[in-house]
Amino acid sequence: MKREIGRLVSNGLYTEAVVSLYAQHHSASLSPHKFTFPPLLKACANLRSPPHTQMVHAHLLKTGFFPDVYSSTALTDSYMKLNLTDHALQVFDEMPHRNLASINAVISGLLRNGHCREALAVFRRVWVGGFGINSVTLASVFSGCENAKQGMGMHCVAVKIGVEDDVYVSTSAVSMYSSCGEVEYGAKVFEDMPVKNLVSYNAFITGLLRNGAARVVLDVFQKMRGYGGEYPNAVTLVLVLAACGSVLCLGFGRQLAYQVFGELDGTRSLFTWNAMIAGMMMNAQWESAVELFERLKSEGFKPDSVNWNSMISAFSQLGKGSEAFEYLKRMQSAGAAPSLKSVTSVLQACANSSALQCGREIHGHAIRTDISSDLFLSTALIDMYMKCGQPPWARRVFDSFHVKPDDAAFWNAMIAGYGRNGENEYAFPIFDQMLEEKVQPNAATFISLLSMCSHSGLVDKGWQIFRMMDRDFGIKPDPKHYGCMIDLLGRSGRFDEALELTQEISEPSASVFASLLGACECHSNVDLGTQMAIKLSELEPENPIPFLILSKIFAGLGRWKDAEISRKMMDNQKSRKVPGFSLLRLHTK
Repeated sequence: MKREIGRLVSNGLYTEAVVSLYAQHHSASLSPHKFTFPPLLKACANLRSPPHTQMVHAHLLKTGFFPDVYSSTALTDSYMKLNLTDHALQVFDEMPHRNLASINAVISGLLRNGHCREALAVFRRVWVGGFGINSVTLASVFSGCENAKQGMGMHCVAVKIGVEDDVYVSTSAVSMYSSCGEVEYGAKVFEDMPVKNLVSYNAFITGLLRNGAARVVLDVFQKMRGYGGEYPNAVTLVLVLAACGSVLCLGFGRQLAYQVFGELDGTRSLFTWNAMIAGMMMNAQWESAVELFERLKSEGFKPDSVNWNSMISAFSQLGKGSEAFEYLKRMQSAGAAPSLKSVTSVLQACANSSALQCGREIHGHAIRTDISSDLFLSTALIDMYMKCGQPPWARRVFDSFHVKPDDAAFWNAMIAGYGRNGENEYAFPIFDQMLEEKVQPNAATFISLLSMCSHSGLVDKGWQIFRMMDRDFGIKPDPKHYGCMIDLLGRSGRFDEALELTQEISEPSASVFASLLGACECHSNVDLGTQMAIKLSELEPENPIPFLILSKIFAGLGRWKDAEISRKMMDNQKSRKVPGFSLLRLHTK
């Protein structure tokens, strides 16, 4: 029985291991020993069971094994893996004896739970206290550094204790420098590594991609295959394909990926296939992705939920809603359950292509599978119905929540949707209800509201909303908010106020001047229109439209000579008006 618990845990029989402890607890002839508890606590962590961990904790105290450093370290680690950091720190503080393993368990556990500053504080306390640290400690701490200065400090510690050449420490340093935007330091550490492994190469390549050095990725990959001594895996394949897409080397990327993929013949797994498929989708080579997906069966593999969901999400992101919906139905026919993310992404594709029937079928699927109450899915449903011109159906989804969520995106979908469908009389009450329920609006909320005011000519309402942003909610208007407000004032002929507001923008965009020029055309304001046309020609010298609009303003006032001069100025820019065409004519061809 003494070896029974350890054997059960090593075989993955975690529940049985905990049951075995109960049997020992109620048996007078079977007493635990110090090697009983570490594997048990590992089982509790893998079961994601706080009650079981607390039960073992109580058993440790009752049997007197809490002072044992191995048992208390395992207890600390178990609490950390269950996200119970306060419990873990309390155990750590109460430990009569600590060793390097217990310190590493606390630091890595805090980092795993996102408490980077606390982890660094523990590290400093240990380091200043003269307690020995090792490469495992430093490899963990690098991931908690918030900036390059902190990271350099940790790197100096690594040099001081002589572990800077350790492959795990060096790899962590490469990742840290890359995450902090210091890719050159990361490259120097990588080049100086006496031993590089696959994880090192993938970490360095990831850092290069994150910092926009996609061209260097291809050189590193070639060195890796040439004399690096390491063979790429599925993660490497995806990274290289992403690099090729970034530098528009899609042909080369495809050739290289297929070459490596071919070399994996006999050792390919479903994960490797999915990596190739995802990489092709990432580079918008969906035909190649479909070809690979259809080959799975002939290669002896059955697509799993990851394969299906990858195809569905990728088609949705590429704007191919009908293909995404087709694969969703095929997935259901194959007996696999689509993920919530996949269903939501298909809904977004349906919304963007106004595919109402597909959207309604997905809504039905959501109701049948009892996921229709999910916040993100419901928000996507509201957006889909609004974009398909069905506000009443969107309102039904909204009203199905008796207790409304405090997520601004949920409310924004309704407000923007009503505005898109010209039903402003329903949008403003939704905003009022949002405030009544103490939901904090965000920048997107105010863009929707100001856009509605602009298209409805509600100047006073627009000013009220614009002023409340900073005053009531601490949201500083950005150029988009200013653009909406300037457009509203321009449409209403209040040019002095619009120009005054323009002065508050540090660098007004071309769209701001374009909206004012359009307003000048409506109100025949030739003086301001001339100013706006000149500003636009400076910002967009290849754009002929500003002088074309200016010539229309002159022509509307009967100033034909000035209209002709404006036309000549447009010609001097060597630009030409894009000829108009009818969408109706295209559809009838």
